[in-house]
Amino acid sequence: MKVSDFDFDIPRNLIAQKPANPRDSARLLHVDATPKDAAITDLPNILEPGDVLVFNDTKVIPSRLVGKRVNTKIEVTLHKEVSGSSWWAFARPGRKLKEGDIVEFARNFSAEIAEKRDNGEVLLLFRCGQQNLLDVLHKHGIMPLPPYIKRPDSGSLDDLDDYQTLYALKEGAVAAPTAGLHFTENLISEITARGILTAFITLHVGAGTFLPVKTHDTEHHKMHTEWGKIEQTTADIINEARNAGGKIIPVGSTSLRILETAANSSGVLQPFIGETGIFITPGYIFKIADKMITNFHLPRSTLFMLVAAFSGLNRIKIAYTHAINQQYRFFSYGDACLLEKGKMNE
Repeated sequence: MKVSDFDFDIPRNLIAQKPANPRDSARLLHVDATPKDAAITDLPNILEPGDVLVFNDTKVIPSRLVGKRVNTKIEVTLHKEVSGSSWWAFARPGRKLKEGDIVEFARNFSAEIAEKRDNGEVLLLFRCGQQNLLDVLHKHGIMPLPPYIKRPDSGSLDDLDDYQTLYALKEGAVAAPTAGLHFTENLISEITARGILTAFITLHVGAGTFLPVKTHDTEHHKMHTEWGKIEQTTADIINEARNAGGKIIPVGSTSLRILETAANSSGVLQPFIGETGIFITPGYIFKIADKMITNFHLPRSTLFMLVAAFSGLNRIKIAYTHAINQQYRFFSYGDACLLEKGKMNE
């Protein structure tokens, strides 16, 4: 399909700069044949006992760094761990860097440019003495907010908590699974009290999720891969619920992508550990996801293509038009959608 098929306009004033406060005061657009306005706190009454909400328990690390090469300011955003001391990163301005350059971030904390690619991507070999790199990142790093959320170069302390789900457990993501930001302890308690099940997977979200699609046709776009894991216990919960007639509802595109990666052609979920680069566009046949919870996504993005595949391109465009007219808040810190599965031509 043409990437231009996934274009639309968003008023700038609808791009949320801060999350809802409290988290579970966010609105929820229930996207079915006709969009319905609701609230995230309505979920316990919308979903049915025996359904399963699948959460991504990845934890965001402060992976944006600001340093200097000689007298030039360099900003890097880590996106893919290679080893304990080396990461692929996006650098700005990348044209200023060459292999062998050293970028200084703080005293006794620097990185060598080991490799450089044409798209501003660099392989960083970190030098931080005897210290653990993650510990150093927590000291000097900044939360890697998407570029449409405006912050000073030094970041904001509020985002250390705001840009993290309450159930975040396993460090490794450089972007938050933002559909999960709406869930509070009270909301999860109400959900489980209703007999709705919860299960957890891990997918370390990469910064590639923010990259624009630069090709003219979706067939020519290459996804960055991300590391994920599904435990046997999680697979058992989901398979048993599915066999009993429960609906499988990923919370966020990251949960959906790893579930679809690990499910076989019959929709049976297998334990999984490894990389996934699954790219879901209209025409994809979903194997395991019955509904999904997600935020509103950027035009021409792989995430908008995914929700168009799930709900149907026409239906999702109608829903987004409704959301704009009703002043929903968009993107990472914005409101949520509950998507029912549709068809490509709906």
